Amino acid sequence: MKRLRIALAAEESAGARALRLVEDTDHELVCVLTSGGESGAASALAKAARERGHRVEPASRVRSAELGVELRDRQVDLLVNVHSLFVADEAVVRAPRIGSFNLHPGSLPEYAGLNTPCWAVYKRESHYGPTLHWMEPGIDTGSIAYSDRFPLTDDDTGLSVSTRCIRDGLPLVARLLEDAACGVIPRHPQDLSRRVFYRRADVPHRGRVSWSFPAREIDALVRASDFHPFPSPWGHPRAVLDGARIGLVKVGLTAETSDAPAGTVRVGPGGVTVATQDEWLAVKAVQLGGSYVDPSDVLAGG
Repeated sequence: MKRLRIALAAEESAGARALRLVEDTDHELVCVLTSGGESGAASALAKAARERGHRVEPASRVRSAELGVELRDRQVDLLVNVHSLFVADEAVVRAPRIGSFNLHPGSLPEYAGLNTPCWAVYKRESHYGPTLHWMEPGIDTGSIAYSDRFPLTDDDTGLSVSTRCIRDGLPLVARLLEDAACGVIPRHPQDLSRRVFYRRADVPHRGRVSWSFPAREIDALVRASDFHPFPSPWGHPRAVLDGARIGLVKVGLTAETSDAPAGTVRVGPGGVTVATQDEWLAVKAVQLGGSYVDPSDVLAGG
């Protein structure tokens, strides 16, 4: 089994776990490319990598062909990207002896691009999961090496699905290292006719809720946007209730059919419910003026 020379481009908690995963093998970690890689910067991952004696470089260097020359000169076998969002220069992608690989938090080719766990929740997919693919000059277009899928439930949020993709994605990286050391890595071309690409700015209905939507659609959008206690990439869906512009933080389905005009508010012992196109929707938490508040404290029936 060959001892590999690995360059790791990584961010956030997923990157920190990937760092530990590589460290737990006999392979050599040549460098870590991450935000905070600039001299004197102190992102959590950059600090941890430096403390462990690794060479740390700015994540943005993957955009430079110069890095490709360095990776070749340093005889790097694998470049592994875990949640780093810079698009790598073609010379960098081609530089490693075996290849470059990206751990994508979504099912390919149907969920390429950014914030795809949010989209999977919003679209109420039954299954979803991470994909580890060969990198090409395009974005999320390379052949699939490994993938995993898990069931989604009506309780899932953007955060819970993102977290599960990290948990289930790291074993795919471990499989990559094992197979690369043996010289055999799967390569399954994507069916790009099924490809859907999501941009950072893409948000359903521009993040706005109309009470004339079906209750399940509103519920799915709120859950997809829910990353509490962390900031949501979509923000909280915005709506108007009782004349006030609010962010919907938590809602819940009631299965109680409504024939009241959409947007009608009921306040009772069980809390606040609002009439939608088809049923009453429980509104459990809202954001008003930058603060999280109980809906019954700020909304009146009618």
